[in-house]
Amino acid sequence: MKIFAKICLLSAAFTFISAGTLKKQYVLAKDYSVTIHGTSNLHAWDETVGLVSGNGTFTPNSDGSSNLEDINIKMEVRSIRSSKGAVMNNNTYKALKADVYPQIIFSISSPVKSIQINTVEKTITAKGNLTIAGVTKPVNLLVKIVMLPQGRLLFEGSQSIKMTDYNIKPPTALLGTLKTGNEITIRFKTSFILI
Repeated sequence: MKIFAKICLLSAAFTFISAGTLKKQYVLAKDYSVTIHGTSNLHAWDETVGLVSGNGTFTPNSDGSSNLEDINIKMEVRSIRSSKGAVMNNNTYKALKADVYPQIIFSISSPVKSIQINTVEKTITAKGNLTIAGVTKPVNLLVKIVMLPQGRLLFEGSQSIKMTDYNIKPPTALLGTLKTGNEITIRFKTSFILI
């Protein structure tokens, strides 16, 4: 009876250890690029997000594919820098309510199943939630994914949104003579490394 109990205990421990090693944890590498592109009545403008952090979890399948179980990205609002200088920076922070909501956050809302991740670029749809200025909206994010050397995963894509959907008043400058357009596009190129 004791031998049977030991076998059961060892089997349970092996199952637990195996299940724990199935999931692969990734963290955002430092070589990311996240930009925000917009328009105004005078000219187009671009902003660069300086501080971004993120993590994700993949589970390999027996057929060689993987499931993207979760991914979370955080962008620090006060790290955003405009091509048009300090006035635009401050207007951006004010519009995004940076003092109250210091981060823009994206996280997937359901796993992406059976992704064949290799050196050939694939496009996936990641259903998720985007939170800006304290307002969360669902988004369907089209993302290109490819395996890089050393097991890095490259994610690249863009997402267009309307600021008013997030209760954001499009910023103005130059005593109101410069008025930004309502639609902006967030573009990203990021890589994740296995931890």
